[in-house]
Formats: sequence, C-alpha cells, structure tokens
Amino acid sequence: MKPAVALCLALLCGAPAMAQNVQLAGILGSKALLVMGAGAPRAVAVGQSVDGVRVLAVGREEVSIEADGQRQTLRLGDGPVSVGARTSARASLVLHANAGGHFVDSGSINGRPMQFIVDTGATAVSIGRAEAERLGVKLQDGKPVRMQTANGTTQGWLVKLASVRIGPLEQHDVQAIVTQEPMPYVLLGNSFLQPYEMTRKGGELTLQSR
Repeated sequence: MKPAVALCLALLCGAPAMAQNVQLAGILGSKALLVMGAGAPRAVAVGQSVDGVRVLAVGREEVSIEADGQRQTLRLGDGPVSVGARTSARASLVLHANAGGHFVDSGSINGRPMQFIVDTGATAVSIGRAEAERLGVKLQDGKPVRMQTANGTTQGWLVKLASVRIGPLEQHDVQAIVTQEPMPYVLLGNSFLQPYEMTRKGGELTLQSR
C-alpha cells in the first residue's frame, strides 16, 4: 500500500446541468473520489463509470470526466463540499491543508500519540504493522485478510482499536486494517470518519458531530 496519498476535498462549481450533482470529493492515487448527489464518496479509476459519469483522466488537482457525451474538468478547491447531513454539533475540529493539500494532524490511538492523514476514500483506519505492534495491538486477535496493493497481494489483519482520538473527536472500538508495510501516517478512514459531517472550504476541512 502506498501511504503517500494525493488527498484533498473539494466541490465542483460551474458544472453543466447534465453533471450538476457530481462533486469531486478528492483524489486518491490514480482514482477520483466522486460524490453523486448526497451519496458517499466513491473511488473511480480512469476508464470506469459511475452513475453515467466516466472518468477520462486524473491529474494532481483536476479530473476529466464525460457524461451524456460531453467532457468537463472537475477542479479542486473551487468551493465547499459537504458529505452527510447536519444534525447536532456537539464537537467539531478544523483541519488545515498542508503544502501538499493533505489534511494531516496529530492525535492518539489507544492513548499513544500518532500522526494522521484524513483519507475519505479508505473504508477503515489503516496502520502499518510496526506502529500497530508499538501500540500494543495484538494481531493474533485480529482476522487475517488478503489485501491487493500496488505491489501485489499482501497479508493484512482486521482489528479493533480501543480508542482513536484527533483533537476533541474520539471514537471507541474502531475497526482498522493493519498492513505489513510501514506507513509514515495512519490513514484516518471512514470507520472513524463516518459519524462526522465533513465540510471543505478552501484549505480548511471541518469535522463536526452529527
């Protein structure tokens, strides 16, 4: 698994009517994270289609798509994007994009300090084996899984983390994937993010309790 993920959140503005409900929720490697209407982000590779929208090319800050025979470009940072509906707001956290456009911040797993990078395209929190063992995660208590990465198939483990915290936001018994490969950051995936509404505006990403 390549930890250097090109990740940011954005809204597509000025789209023609045929794709006015398509949002670019991020770029994950060579895949575009598209949001159709109020749905969750879906990773779509070049040449693949989702709900009638075909991805033609994925760049660093833009994605070319085709819908109804028309081409257009979705660019990052054109405006705010929200995933999920707002309800109560008991806690919130504002993250700031770094020079690479990634949302990175410090937090903790099982009470021990850790560096996170927000990854809305990841199903679960992902952590390297060395870090997991340092945190006292017992892989023998997890479920062995086979993972398809850029380097081929590799061994992984599905585990539960007692606690994951970033800023004032904390979740317990969080599902996570432990990978064989070392990772400079923990990927903060949807097993942690799901309870929060995510709103991007410019270089700021707000996570707010539903």
